[in-house]
Amino acid sequence: MPMARAVSQTGEAPDDAKLVAASLDDPEAFGELFRRHAPRLHAYIKRRLGLPLADDLVSEAFAIAFRRRARYDGRAEFGAWLWGIAGTLIARHHRQESRMYRAYARTGVDPAEEGLAEAAGDRLAAAALGPALARALASLNAKDRDAVLLLAWGELSYAEIAAVLDLPLGTVKAKIHRARAKLRKALPEENDDA
Repeated sequence: MPMARAVSQTGEAPDDAKLVAASLDDPEAFGELFRRHAPRLHAYIKRRLGLPLADDLVSEAFAIAFRRRARYDGRAEFGAWLWGIAGTLIARHHRQESRMYRAYARTGVDPAEEGLAEAAGDRLAAAALGPALARALASLNAKDRDAVLLLAWGELSYAEIAAVLDLPLGTVKAKIHRARAKLRKALPEENDDA
């Protein structure tokens, strides 16, 4: 049964696991998974590696997921499975990410930023903290950086991060706590006197 009819008959959108299963017979059903997950994944990868690589890696992550969809068993959420694939692709570009952070630390220009910030105050604050934040991020080990960036830029929950990184929830919480402490230490304290 094509996905369009399944959705219209029940009046509810199918969950991700049902879409993966349906895509085995109707490959176009996989397009809905792309629509649901690509924007958030793209924003995250763009922050990690910059715009040029984000387009390619999102496409590659979905292409891999599509080719492997028959192996998806539904034990993990589809999003966590997809983000795990993306994480592997990001790891291949670790040197690019480190170079990007070092360039940001040197120049103060965020290479992942497009256009002007919505608020001038936010832009000034980000510009002031950006190089120090980039240095601090570059100093984190890869797993700690992955965990904190999945939380901050990927906007994933601790449970989702645990699934993506294939780690126990407590380990993820510890990694994020450690990374936050290191980042706080590396960043200048805010002056609340004003």
